[in-house]
Amino acid sequence: MDENSVRICSVSELPEEGGLREISVGKLTLCVGRVEGRICAVDNECPHHGGPLAEGIIENGKVVCPWHAYAFDLITGSCEGSPNMPARVFEVVIVGDDVLAKL
Repeated sequence: MDENSVRICSVSELPEEGGLREISVGKLTLCVGRVEGRICAVDNECPHHGGPLAEGIIENGKVVCPWHAYAFDLITGSCEGSPNMPARVFEVVIVGDDVLAKL
């Protein structure tokens, strides 16, 4: 990672497999999830109408917005059914006990 990477939490604070967690980093709020053992982070604000993605659920590797059920791939950010409306994805790495995101 580089100087744009920031610590977002410790490994013990990560959600369980299939779970989501909202994490604030400065002015940005992330939706962090674990899919097939991989830690993923997307902007917590749904690009459709700003719904809180971390309050949604994960289905088939996608986070489903609790407001209008738009589904976003947690790895690519692509939106099922609306390719022109992706969620912003952030690269995540684990260094020791720290979880870093490239913002």
